[in-house]
Formats: sequence, structure tokens, C-alpha cells
Amino acid sequence: MAAMEPAITPAAGVAARPGKYLTFTLGDESYGITVLVVREIIRLCPITPVANMPAHVKGVINLRGKVIPVVDLRARFGLPRRVDDDRTCVIVTELPGSGGLMRLHGVIVDRVDEVAAFGAADIEPTPDFGGAIDVRFITGMAKSADRVTALVDLASIAAAEMPAGDAPPSSR
Repeated sequence: MAAMEPAITPAAGVAARPGKYLTFTLGDESYGITVLVVREIIRLCPITPVANMPAHVKGVINLRGKVIPVVDLRARFGLPRRVDDDRTCVIVTELPGSGGLMRLHGVIVDRVDEVAAFGAADIEPTPDFGGAIDVRFITGMAKSADRVTALVDLASIAAAEMPAGDAPPSSR
């Protein structure tokens, strides 16, 4: 990969950049997040519900003494529920929180696939779906030989959950 490849600018919002992405599956769809925010991947564990949270915020987990909020990406993206299995896992990420501090967040995914390297030629801007679907968290589409992977900005998802004024800058 070249040292300073330019960002691919989507129609609006954050641009996906060439680099390494952790790819995962929700249903039959492939998604990717930059490996720079991934702290670890753990098995699905008991989640403690928290009152008055949106349906996609499943609650919190205790990970080695740290309380971490957990979001179900399938629910966040409006995908149908499915029964969790032995491949369902939590990707623990480190994202900017309020006050610029880094915070741990967990996201539930159906399956983690691989770490893939996408160059500038592999990434295209998010297509214009004519407003039919919400693409504000998708920063670009990465092409590989056998599939197209939607690149997701988890910082934007986390910021959307915060009260106005507390939202951190997006991870660019």
C-alpha cells in the first residue's frame, strides 16, 4: 500500500480511506471497519440491559473490570432478528467519546470474516440510493474478487447515540 493514498470521498459525510479493514457479516451482507479502532474480538457473553435505551443498544458488559456499552449492529441497521450461534461475537472497539476521550464500545455481529486490505482503486463512494435507505454510517464500498463490502464508520454510530453537543468528531 502506498504511504499517503488519498481518501475516497462519498456523496456526503466521512470518506473511507485505503487500508486494512476487519470484515464481518450481518445476514448475507458484508461490512468492514478500520482495524485501527478494533481492540479485540470476544465471544458473545451475558449482557446487562440498561433502562430507557433504544432497541439496538443491548446494554453493557463487564470486560475485565471495564463496563462497555454494546450495540447490536443487526438491529441498528434494521435487519431482521436471528438466533445467535457460536459464530456470533462482539467486536470491542476504541472510539472517541465525549470530551475527546477514547471509550470502549462493543458491537454484536453475526460473524467475523477476515482482515482485508483495500487500496484506493478498491474503494468507491457510497452509491446514491435515492434516499430509500439510510447510508449515513456507510463511508464507502470496497470491491474484492467475490463481494462488495460496505465500509462502516462506528464513530458516527456511537455519536448518533449521544445527546446533542456531546458527540465527538467522526473517525476519519
